[in-house]
Amino acid sequence: MRITRVLSTALLALGLAAGPAAADSSPSPSATDDGKAPTRAGTSFRTATEIEQGQQATASGSTGDYLYWSFPADAGQRPTVKATVKLPATHGTQNWQIDVYDGLRRRQSCQYGAATRTAAEGASSVELACVLRTVRAWSEPWANDPLPGTYYVRLTVVDLGASDLGQPVSAEVRVDSKDIGGAAAVDGSLAEPLVPGVAVKSQAKEDDAKTAVLSSLEPDDGWSSGWWSDRWVWTAIGGMLAALAGIGGYALTRGSGRPSRVPSNV
Repeated sequence: MRITRVLSTALLALGLAAGPAAADSSPSPSATDDGKAPTRAGTSFRTATEIEQGQQATASGSTGDYLYWSFPADAGQRPTVKATVKLPATHGTQNWQIDVYDGLRRRQSCQYGAATRTAAEGASSVELACVLRTVRAWSEPWANDPLPGTYYVRLTVVDLGASDLGQPVSAEVRVDSKDIGGAAAVDGSLAEPLVPGVAVKSQAKEDDAKTAVLSSLEPDDGWSSGWWSDRWVWTAIGGMLAALAGIGGYALTRGSGRPSRVPSNV
């Protein structure tokens, strides 16, 4: 009976602790469009239009233009960038591409997704997608791992005929993220997120310093919001199960506690 109670306690603790861990691995809630989504795109990194995750931004342009957007991504998130380009009624074969860059303007590779697609002659639209690697809280200086900060999306056509150059197009871009949780946790963190201009300061008045930040967006609950992860939960569960296993083993092997009787020699 005692062993049964020990095992029941262990299973109950495992179920209670696994609840928050399962919640951490679910996709993060997306922001809803409230009519304030951007309707234009920048033409360079410095003029990139800021968008929140979950917003569907739109823009109009011409074939041959470079369209730029930027969005924030924090540690533990796996961003997915999707773009839809609506093409004119008459056009030749075109190849469209989306590229994603981090705050240091390093191009980030896609884990999967069609980042480059061909629009056949006369096609009404083309859809692109890029699923990035999980953003890490810290990385070696020589590595190209995604780090917390601002990310840039660049949309452009990479191959088209001369007769199609300058034709009007419209684009829709949306970024969503999945919260990976403790599976992507590392021992370390950046002192500051990779946000352009975060270290640039200007002295507006003698005693009033202003920080000039080129990118003003950040996650809803601030940077490094993912310091808590399910790795802490599973570590606690492991310690608890180890302690219960020790108690159970002791209960099985300790014996009756009475000294054995040795027969006396007659």
